[in-house]
Amino acid sequence: MPADPHILLVEDDRQISQLVARYLKANGCRVSVAHDGRAMDRIMGASRLDLLVLDVMLPGEDGLSICRRIRASTPLPIIMASARGEEIDRIIGLEVGADDYIAKPFGARELLARIRAVLRRSAGGQPPISPRAIYRFADYALNTGSGQLSSPTGALIALTRGELDLLTVFCERPRRVLSRDQLLDITRGRTAGPFERSVDILVSRLRRKLGTQPDGTDLIRTVRSEGYVFTPDVTA
Repeated sequence: MPADPHILLVEDDRQISQLVARYLKANGCRVSVAHDGRAMDRIMGASRLDLLVLDVMLPGEDGLSICRRIRASTPLPIIMASARGEEIDRIIGLEVGADDYIAKPFGARELLARIRAVLRRSAGGQPPISPRAIYRFADYALNTGSGQLSSPTGALIALTRGELDLLTVFCERPRRVLSRDQLLDITRGRTAGPFERSVDILVSRLRRKLGTQPDGTDLIRTVRSEGYVFTPDVTA
């Protein structure tokens, strides 16, 4: 985790953004503030950022759309913030690529703790248990050292830290049934994830990125009431 992480806070409520920015700065963060997607894009184009705190309800382009757009091109860690704290809203936020989700109103201390946890994970604070390796499966190549996944056509597929950790675990344990609890323990630890459904969401995101094998077989198969199996042969 960087010693003085640069956080971009995207929040249209100026009073909230001022209070949060002041607290984060007092606790060793560099903070930039944007009040909508356009201002965010300008800051992202001019600065190197370590994490984005993104409000869902913004004027113009909403936070979910922004998160989906950013995630398509960069693994920059994202924490979504919203006054809508129902589980379905948290799930949607994670499904579009957020690394964590915090419900408003939140305490600045809680937000700082979540920022530090996400930065530790993104920096490899919870590394895969095997040494760096290149795994090959179904004409894909996963380089766990660089975090790059190459498709059968040679195109690079962007992975978030959570997706990389989960895919590494699957490559290390192909053709074995892994429960949600096992996957949480191996990739993050039981206290790191916001809730158990985060595993299902990461699997769903990986499935969309990987597709199926030529014969139509799912690369990640659900085993009812047990967990998941990574179906292809894997070589290292």
